Amino acid sequence: LGWHGWVAGTRKTTPGFRVVEKYGLLVGGAATHRLDLSQMVMLKDNHIWSCGSIQNAVHLARKAAGFSQKIEVECQSLEEAVEAAEAGADIVMLDNFEPERLRKDAEVFKSKYPHVLVEASGGITTDTMPDYLC
Repeated sequence: LGWHGWVAGTRKTTPGFRVVEKYGLLVGGAATHRLDLSQMVMLKDNHIWSCGSIQNAVHLARKAAGFSQKIEVECQSLEEAVEAAEAGADIVMLDNFEPERLRKDAEVFKSKYPHVLVEASGGITTDTMPDYLC
């Protein structure tokens, strides 16, 4: 396929079954995105809006979380991903991208920011996964 990466399960689990469902991911060869909300800072659109910009949100998150906590920014465009990387985000989530746009934008992004992890999210199911991997 030429694709190198991980398939990770969502944080969203059935109430009371989190540990069992996360274990199932690991046994099945997938990764867990994060076990719970304490494992990473995730900046979504409402956080960014309340801070005024991606840059402000990342800087405030870094100040609050410290140097050892990863910061992920949910991005709706390549431009937002670049802003997040420039601000110091560790991970950018390209959210609700169509497969072709995701491949193209991720390639452009990684050529400039090879140290930043790219995550894809939204609309990816077992049925649509081949479209995102091939």
